[in-house]
Amino acid sequence: MRPTRRTALLTAGLVTLLGLPATAAAAADPADLYVNSADGSHCSDGGTGTKPVPFCSISAAAKVVKPGRTVWIEPDTSYPDPLTIDRSGEPGKPITFAVREESRSFRAYLGKGLTIDGASHVVIRKLSVAGGTKVAGSGNIELDRLYIGAGSEGKGLVVGEGSTDVRVTRSDLSGVWIDGGARGTVLGRNYIDGVINKADVIVADAPGTAVTNNTFVTDCVAALAVSGASAGSSVSNNVFVNWHNDRCTSSVPRTGILVAANAAAGVRADYNVITGPVVKMAPYMWAGTAYPTPAAFTAATGQGAHDILAPDFEAVGPKDGSPTIDSGDPTAPGVIPDDYYGKPTADDPRVPNSGKNGGYIDRGAYETQDDLSGVELGVAPAWAPVGTKVKATAKAASSWAAALTYRYDFGDGTPLVATKATTAEHVYSTPCACEVKVTAINAVGKEVFGYGHTKVAPAGPLTAAFTAEPDLPMGTNPISGPGPLSISVDTAATVAPWPVTSMDVDFGDGETVHSDDLSRTEHTYKSPGDYRVTLTLQDSKGAKSTVAKTVKARYAASGYVATEPFRLLDTRTTNTSVQGGNPIPVRLPNSTAIPGHELSAGMASAVLNVTVTGATEDTHLGIWPSGQPRPATSNLNVAAGGTSANTVTVPVGADGKIQAQLNSGRASLIVDFVGYYQPNIGQRFSPLSPTRILDTRTTGGALGGGKTRTVKVAGVNGIPADATAVALNLTSTGAKEQGHVIAYPDPAKRPATSNLNVEPGKDKSNQAIVPVGPNGTITLFTNTGSTHLILDAVGYYGKDGKALFTPVVPKRLADTRTTGKLAPGATTTVSGLPANAVGAVLNVTATDTTTPGFLTAYGYGGKLPGASSLNTLQGITVPNHVTTPVANGKVNIFNSHGGPNHVVTDLLGYFTTG
Repeated sequence: MRPTRRTALLTAGLVTLLGLPATAAAAADPADLYVNSADGSHCSDGGTGTKPVPFCSISAAAKVVKPGRTVWIEPDTSYPDPLTIDRSGEPGKPITFAVREESRSFRAYLGKGLTIDGASHVVIRKLSVAGGTKVAGSGNIELDRLYIGAGSEGKGLVVGEGSTDVRVTRSDLSGVWIDGGARGTVLGRNYIDGVINKADVIVADAPGTAVTNNTFVTDCVAALAVSGASAGSSVSNNVFVNWHNDRCTSSVPRTGILVAANAAAGVRADYNVITGPVVKMAPYMWAGTAYPTPAAFTAATGQGAHDILAPDFEAVGPKDGSPTIDSGDPTAPGVIPDDYYGKPTADDPRVPNSGKNGGYIDRGAYETQDDLSGVELGVAPAWAPVGTKVKATAKAASSWAAALTYRYDFGDGTPLVATKATTAEHVYSTPCACEVKVTAINAVGKEVFGYGHTKVAPAGPLTAAFTAEPDLPMGTNPISGPGPLSISVDTAATVAPWPVTSMDVDFGDGETVHSDDLSRTEHTYKSPGDYRVTLTLQDSKGAKSTVAKTVKARYAASGYVATEPFRLLDTRTTNTSVQGGNPIPVRLPNSTAIPGHELSAGMASAVLNVTVTGATEDTHLGIWPSGQPRPATSNLNVAAGGTSANTVTVPVGADGKIQAQLNSGRASLIVDFVGYYQPNIGQRFSPLSPTRILDTRTTGGALGGGKTRTVKVAGVNGIPADATAVALNLTSTGAKEQGHVIAYPDPAKRPATSNLNVEPGKDKSNQAIVPVGPNGTITLFTNTGSTHLILDAVGYYGKDGKALFTPVVPKRLADTRTTGKLAPGATTTVSGLPANAVGAVLNVTATDTTTPGFLTAYGYGGKLPGASSLNTLQGITVPNHVTTPVANGKVNIFNSHGGPNHVVTDLLGYFTTG
């Protein structure tokens, strides 16, 4: 079955070929030349053929190339002119012409033939030649992996005029003539296709020709015809396929091997396969006599003792069951170790080695190989305590599985296990989550890899353990992913010597999850709070373990993402007024909820401009996260028949919505989306003591209806030039008509939203967070009448901002209705903020006002700024969204000139550094 040594069987018949059997491209020598005719190659035949400026033609390189150098030809390029090579290399220093890429499929194309004339020590690889190839008067020539089409008279390749030692290997040939006293020609591992009514290969007066391991396909005449003085020639290990063709007109008999009487004495033939219809005719024509069988042929000539006739030509080739497998002569003249595709000679362990001296080279151009495409690896048990025997089992996708060798790496640093067996066992001495690897290696050295895993646990009892961390969104705008108040429960800390078969998690809010294995799990709470999370496990041996701990679900510190304002809801367009006491859900644009406004699924808090209009009675509106209890706070107040607007910052509910509820009566509700806060993205905030940016009473005059005004906001008044958004308190005074004001970034893209509703005779204010537009500006617009506008900056967002925002479910901090009014010129201090807060977002409401005035919020202990946070109106309850610095967990609120006020302060969130 097996030879004693592969080397001993192959070495005796190997031909010494220039560059064979190497298949990889050699590193380019600095003195090598380059040819590239492709567009954009910057080629020039007048240059020196460098890689940056190659020759345009192979002929230009052929005229100057020196011994030992290579002409590298760009793959898949074409050269229409005839090519003649007449320069010579030296022994050990051939001149080589090779396509730059070494993969078989990328050839370069010659359009009008190749001639090698009077040259020696030349190697040519991977050219496709139309018009034929001629070798004349040349020696030590190697033609490898070529495609040669037939030229004139059906001659594809001609070797003649006394040429010596020409080797043609691993090529596609159409019509071969070896004549004119050529000596020592080798045809090896080629696919040879003849021309109608002409033999595939004609050898005439060519001593020492070796035709070895080729596959011939012909139809009308002899596949191989030898005549004349051809002493020392051999025909070995070939496959001759002779088809039937109705177009045959030649008088030459159809046969496999034809040797004329004048050549018969000098030709040796053996180990060939002849197949096709010719089997039923005359597979041999030797010295004028036809022989129908190898036995008859051998008896008469002494040749062909190991030849095979194969009536079923479809069974012949590199496939299971073929008579060509492991049946050739590895010592035949002209044998090369690699086949047509560059694959090495391989021993099929399923087939007896019937070749000479037990050899296993295949007959024909192709070598049957193991189709080793992969290997799977199973590891059992996949989970066990230290000291347990683990068994790895390999299953290779191989037709020659019996010949494979396996190397097992158990992943714990112990020595590899090399074996012919498909299994290997191992005992781990230390715990690990180990990757087990197997390498399957076939008889020709091809390797494939498979992987498995095993968890080696400490010995001991099952001990449940877990960690719970906030599950935060990642990336700039994740359309899918965790929402706010999400946690991730990681059970990696569990000590489980055997596989966990049951895992139950009680999240402490009435929700549970079950799994059949130990796994990581996620959960989203509806409300922030402290929850008792319980983990219960059971393993494959029936052991149980339970552990519980308190988990804090909180809105996470977030950066701000400014968006172009757009309208989310307007009940005036749907004729569905809001009814007091009935909460309505408002869908936020998280994920793909709002077509045309696909934003992040991970937003933690939304910034909105909310307007109530057409109220049937004095009332107020509250907004809070969906799925949570309604807080005892409010966001805006409106008088009967009036219109009121306010900016609202509100956390996002677990279902991606918020709730809005009118306290009493009916009204229309308008909600505009301004931006949002989210962990791990967005810009940080830097609070400012209120700083005046614009006052049209002193600069520029009132803003007229239908007009715009551009205001510089970045790069002035302590706001850096690269700020991405600014927080402003926007105040109107002296309005001539009822109308609204819009603040927006791009003067060319005014949104269909509003920021402030103005009324004649009333000073009104609202806070706005506006993205910075071109050249650090924003644009103001009022729709009708005219009004004076005052802009006070209270902070900015940017890459060098100082603080992140932590959303808070609306919470009341202070209410002077329980402590007494805030007198004119007096200050009240609001506490209850985190000690590390540097800023806060508040909803401040002035009520029971006797005289118009304004309130100013600023950091505790700081200097009173000369700007307002809220304008009070006699007899009217006025709210405003206020962003203010914080110091020591406190905020001051100052009442300006005017009457006393009650002041109600609700917390919406706070800013912290870190």
